[in-house]
Amino acid sequence: MTKSSSIDNPVVLITGGAKRIGADIARHLHNYHFNIVIHYHHSKSDAEQLVALLNNIRANSTISLQANLISIDAIATLAQQAIAHWGKLDVLINNASSFYPTIIGETSENDWEDIIGSNVKAPFFLAQALAAELTRNNGCIINIADIYAEKPLKQHSVYSMAKAANVMLTKTLALELAPHVRVNGVAPGAILWPENGNKENSEKLSPEDKQNLIRKIPLQKNGEATDIAKTILFLIKDAPYINGQIIAVDGGRNLTI
Repeated sequence: MTKSSSIDNPVVLITGGAKRIGADIARHLHNYHFNIVIHYHHSKSDAEQLVALLNNIRANSTISLQANLISIDAIATLAQQAIAHWGKLDVLINNASSFYPTIIGETSENDWEDIIGSNVKAPFFLAQALAAELTRNNGCIINIADIYAEKPLKQHSVYSMAKAANVMLTKTLALELAPHVRVNGVAPGAILWPENGNKENSEKLSPEDKQNLIRKIPLQKNGEATDIAKTILFLIKDAPYINGQIIAVDGGRNLTI
């Protein structure tokens, strides 16, 4: 691999960074001269297209790495590879997350392992694997939480539990890794309609159904992926005294949910 000429730029690893909110985070941070490590599991084509786009804007500024985050060995390898390319890592963004219904009586052990694994196991063990490097660089960790961590979503018991654990993970890591590493979370509200058979699947909801959901939001509109990306940039660059906090970016939905 060719080393980047912008070796002094901060380096960020974004799990699940190939598409949707993860990709928007990558594009936004790239605009602010971060070098980007995009992790993906199955989304190889999306990852390669995003890498090509960002490297066309700024040569050798972005790479992609594949890993199954349910595997401890794969997590360790991902951490090593993320550091190796530019010789450092400054920011970890735990964005990868499985989200789908887990109805009582129909939920399998594989569902449990997948949802808990992506939302809790992987963020913990990635943080552990990268703790020394992030400490060396006075870096930070940002976990993507969810408003359902506090008030559960019907038919999504495992996901709601996983995100509640993710929030506590943010707080415990903030204590464990201080004073050199800050750890915070961002809890999105209605930003993008979920994919693949979720309760709020955009393919199943009519425009009227979507409007009914939006009416529950005090700001009366859904957000944009850039709202999440801008909040993350703020936490990285302009929030040196914020630690162990979960910032809801949800238009006030947490007030009415």
